[in-house]
Amino acid sequence: MDRGAGSAHGPAAGTTVTEAALRQLQEDLSGLHLPYTLAGADRAVGTSRLLRDQLGDYVLPRLWAMDAPLLAVVGGSTGAGKSTLVSSLVRRQVSVSSAIRPTTRRPLLLHATGDGPWFEDGRVLGSLARVRVAETAPPTPAGAHTPREVEVRACSSLPPGLALLDAPDVDSVVDDNRALAAPLLAAADLWIFVTTASRYADAVPWDHLRGAAARGVVTAVVLDRVPTDATETVTGDLRRRLDAAGLAGAPVFVVPETPLEADGFLPDAYVAPLRHWLGTLAADASARGEVARQTLTGALGSVLSQMDGLLEAVRAQDAEHDRLAAAAVTAHAEALERITMASADGSLLRGEVLARWQEFVGTGELWRGLESQVGRLRDRVTSTILGRPAPADRVEEAIESSVANLLVGETQRAALETERAWRRAGSAAWPLSSALSALATTAERARQGEDLVRHWQGDILDMVRAEGAGKRLGARLLSLGVNGVGVALMVVVFAHTGGLTGVEVGVAGGTALVAQRLLEAVFGDQAVRDLTRRSRLVLGQRVAALLDEQESVFTSALPIPSPRPEVLDEHARQASDAVGALTREMTR
Repeated sequence: MDRGAGSAHGPAAGTTVTEAALRQLQEDLSGLHLPYTLAGADRAVGTSRLLRDQLGDYVLPRLWAMDAPLLAVVGGSTGAGKSTLVSSLVRRQVSVSSAIRPTTRRPLLLHATGDGPWFEDGRVLGSLARVRVAETAPPTPAGAHTPREVEVRACSSLPPGLALLDAPDVDSVVDDNRALAAPLLAAADLWIFVTTASRYADAVPWDHLRGAAARGVVTAVVLDRVPTDATETVTGDLRRRLDAAGLAGAPVFVVPETPLEADGFLPDAYVAPLRHWLGTLAADASARGEVARQTLTGALGSVLSQMDGLLEAVRAQDAEHDRLAAAAVTAHAEALERITMASADGSLLRGEVLARWQEFVGTGELWRGLESQVGRLRDRVTSTILGRPAPADRVEEAIESSVANLLVGETQRAALETERAWRRAGSAAWPLSSALSALATTAERARQGEDLVRHWQGDILDMVRAEGAGKRLGARLLSLGVNGVGVALMVVVFAHTGGLTGVEVGVAGGTALVAQRLLEAVFGDQAVRDLTRRSRLVLGQRVAALLDEQESVFTSALPIPSPRPEVLDEHARQASDAVGALTREMTR
């Protein structure tokens, strides 16, 4: 045997790169998180757990020590007689046999007396807790255990270099047993698959046998309870099935239908051939090493071949995250666009805002005389304002109400559109529930909208004061009032007739004209354009921040799949390269 791949004293230098790459892959699989309900996600999670356990329970320990004892896992169908076979092989009652199914609930690992250190520290079957039992202790009663633990006991009847593991049924009616059987089989150097003349054609065992063939696991089949008159027929059919499954070379050991001996064992004549086959493997270091190398190579290939499917599942999860996040971003971007359009198309100047503005600037005669008296507009407006108390606050309130209502409506619409998109996807029920519970209520949205407009109006007044400071506008600004000029600037920000029809066009146009001329009278043409641009910009920034806050409630509720697909892809590639180099080294 080529011992360069590793020994009892630790791995040779040639394995360190492979070990590091596989440990990184194991860490990725341990941290796999596929939070979205997509087709194949549950299967991918199950596969990742199996591969993670196979790496930790078998591949890395075997890579570390190629000359460790062979671990033969005894598996098979419910009621096939696995526990009886194990006890009969070592001629000691070490495993409970019972008519109540399933019998084996906690796996039992038997090792030769001197081989205990190999199985003591958790290197082999490291995903299971260990329960050390004395060699002479009676069999542990069925059910006397906690999940995912293995009973370990020495057995002087076993030859050095060989360990037996009595595993739960592959088709057990107990979910925990069935889930544990697969990783135990994946941790085996060789399989002893036990079935019966009446159960050998069952589908579930053959799924496992085909998997063993694909991974190159050395496999022996024990055909139990075979009627004497059906031995040739049943054995022939079984061998044909094994050939078709890729296990043409698997030895078949036939145990006829026979009563147990008084001590509960099968007659030794029927188990002696299997004991001899196992003993021959254990005694021949070269044969033992070849079995270990063959199974390790197959296990490595199996792990790497299944990474493509996992990568596909991780990429699908990543794409779903991005798709759901994009739905939230799009809904809120469209809301911002609608608000921007509404604030520029004149629609915000209808109704209450127009009425309050008309009260502010003067009577209906003023509106009708504007066109013919543009030259005297400044004096006319100023005297009107000075002659009548300017109800600027009422205009501000009307604007505040109009804009706040628009914001509340659009933020609500964006939330509803995001919710509908996520519900249609059907992949993120929990994130959606979390996001909806964190959203602002209708009352809170109303307060947010009102606060936003008030703060923006404060920004406007600050701009007016700053623009008037240092210029010879003090008296004019005082005569019109900062609030009055600020209100005019707010009207200009929203002044456009694109969204109005009929008589509203003329009214809004007159409104815009008065506000524009009033501001130009105070600041001049260029300053008005600059103030209008800045006012619109500040409003847009505040509205965008409000929508961004709500959008983040949705996007932050979306869990991030892990590991990232590009990271897993890179680590899988590194492991593949390292395993390829090691395999070439092992076969030289």
